[in-house]
Amino acid sequence: MVQRIGGSRRKTRHKLKRAKRIKGKLSLRKYLEEYKPGERVVLKADSIVQKGLFHPKFIGKTGVVSKKLGSCYEVVIKEFRKHKKIVVHPVHMKRC
Repeated sequence: MVQRIGGSRRKTRHKLKRAKRIKGKLSLRKYLEEYKPGERVVLKADSIVQKGLFHPKFIGKTGVVSKKLGSCYEVVIKEFRKHKKIVVHPVHMKRC
């Protein structure tokens, strides 16, 4: 067997890059934001926080918050015909 090269962050240099004007800053308001079940959110990865970071193929997808799990949320995303559940930290979400 051939060994698989790369992990889940392979080829994400531009996807996880932050803009120059916000580089190094972390908004506490965004970190502690609360969401209610049923709210629609857009997934936007913030590379400053690794906790609750989803797979890069879901960047820009829209989903619905289903429940809260600790400090993170479970978001349901429709991908083709399947519904996928992803655990996401509020730093990586934005309201629609």
